[in-house]
Amino acid sequence: MVSSDHLLTVEDVNTNLGYLRMKRLIDIFGSIIGLILLSPIFLIVAILIKVEDPKGPVFFKQVRVGKDETEFHMYKFRSMVSNAEEQLKELLTLNEVSGAMFKMKNDPRITKIGKFIRRTSIDELPQLWNVLIGNMSLVGPRPPLIREVNEYSNFDKQRLLVTPGCTGLWQVSGRSNLNFYQMVKLDIEYISNRTIWNDIKIIIKTILMLINSKDAY
Repeated sequence: MVSSDHLLTVEDVNTNLGYLRMKRLIDIFGSIIGLILLSPIFLIVAILIKVEDPKGPVFFKQVRVGKDETEFHMYKFRSMVSNAEEQLKELLTLNEVSGAMFKMKNDPRITKIGKFIRRTSIDELPQLWNVLIGNMSLVGPRPPLIREVNEYSNFDKQRLLVTPGCTGLWQVSGRSNLNFYQMVKLDIEYISNRTIWNDIKIIIKTILMLINSKDAY
């Protein structure tokens, strides 16, 4: 359990209404433009996923925890075998990161096309739909799983005070090379210093990282 002298509150993160409104406008226009421009990639990836595994779905829908611990369905391109959730129970003891998060570099559940779209973060593109409908933002803490939140301390839950994002300070600061506590600290740092300019810098860094996504798995 990690303690803190001061925990962020809802009031702390909802005071700048101008920022929140502008952030939402950027999310709407950014997600619409992204969905339109990236539609050819969506089609190609969908075909490749179905060719490798015709019986499985193209998209993977998973319940995640968002702002104020509200649950929602997050979308991704499917990068794992169809029964990945069932196999997870057998792999939990092989977790390579500490804290309430599961990461495994050579996860046997990942498909061939899945390795590529994960390495390039293409598997995350369907989350533009989540951004458009408002349960995610372009920038913010990554939305955790319910089982992960069940292990959260009050300190960890600070990252649930804002709308989760497709990318964030954690992703551009090391991603899978960082442990759970480092991720939480970076999320809280982001939340405490949110500005449109900081969001833009994170988006630019994310785009540059897509060219060399060595830290994604």
